[in-house]
Amino acid sequence: MTSPVHVFVVSPDTRSERRYELSLTVGQLKNKLELITGIPPHNQSISVLASEDATEPLAVLSDDNRPLGFYGVQDWQTLKVTDLDPTTSFTGQLTDTSQVDKFELSETEYAQRQDTVLAYKQRNKIGRFSDRKSEEPVETQNVDIPVGARCEVETSVEDFKKRGTVRYVGPTEFAKGIWVGVEYDEPLGKNDGSVQGKRYFECQPNFGVFVKPERVKVGDFPVEEINFDDDEEI
Repeated sequence: MTSPVHVFVVSPDTRSERRYELSLTVGQLKNKLELITGIPPHNQSISVLASEDATEPLAVLSDDNRPLGFYGVQDWQTLKVTDLDPTTSFTGQLTDTSQVDKFELSETEYAQRQDTVLAYKQRNKIGRFSDRKSEEPVETQNVDIPVGARCEVETSVEDFKKRGTVRYVGPTEFAKGIWVGVEYDEPLGKNDGSVQGKRYFECQPNFGVFVKPERVKVGDFPVEEINFDDDEEI
């Protein structure tokens, strides 16, 4: 008893991997292939290809009474099934969308519907329909830090503070809220009083920094020499 062969079966609408006995006749094979390809047996023309990309067939299964073994079918070859009369079967209809009626709406009709993504975004104020003013309230924090005052700025290091002079208090373009611009006594800062091309005060490079008001303590803080680096400021 011979072992079955593993083959690929391709047709205009299908592709599958199958296993058949070499004793199976071509006629019997066509009956099985009808269930796979939808092509009636009398419309089938079956070619044996070395691979799916091959252009020339190794054989054509032309005699319904001959077994597959007669044609030398081997493992992993391809059986290409062609429909000789597609007008009498469903061949090609599964992939042909040219005859499918399409549901189309004009932009005006779409905008009037209430069951669309557009309507959902409008109802929930999402994306371009959002109320930006209500989403971004203006911070009205009352900050009692006078410009020109001496100050200490808290750092992430315990018991270590940086001293300097307050040079700016107010809103900025680089972040929301109120920020305090400080000119340090030493080059321990991050900028020269400007951020992202916008200048808020003047100082030497690396002497300027912007911090939140809660990190600033105003008082009589004389200049002292500091040698430390902190990466928490803007």
